[in-house]
Amino acid sequence: MNFKINKPQVVHEVFDDEVVVVNLDTGNYYSLDGVGALIWRCLEAGSSTSEIVHTVNESYEGNEALIERAVNELVGELQQETLISASDGIAQTNGTESQDSSDVATSGAKVPFKTPVLTRFTDMQELLLLDPVHDVDATGWPSAKPGIVTGD
Repeated sequence: MNFKINKPQVVHEVFDDEVVVVNLDTGNYYSLDGVGALIWRCLEAGSSTSEIVHTVNESYEGNEALIERAVNELVGELQQETLISASDGIAQTNGTESQDSSDVATSGAKVPFKTPVLTRFTDMQELLLLDPVHDVDATGWPSAKPGIVTGD
């Protein structure tokens, strides 16, 4: 099965071996590192879960059944957090050619597999949910959300 990142409400940034993901609808932000970052990059490239499992098996030393279960569990958790959703199998390209999962694999010798962990942070929810730049009317001026009484 293929998945897509729930853009535009989900944004992310890759920093070396870590990915920081922000859900602008909930104000939660997340961190994935190591195997989790590799899985996220594969999802971004449009890889199917079976391709992701293959890529992780090629990149890390570990039990194949454990790796498959860990990939599926992380993908399920990403869905539960509404960061990704099932797609029609067409890779997201952002106007560029799609990478295949082998382009995302880590280079060098295999390192031991460590179960990926999606770390969720809620400490900045209020700040992340404030979005005065995007709460504008058709002319570009800030406007109150419907149902909010202003002090006029």
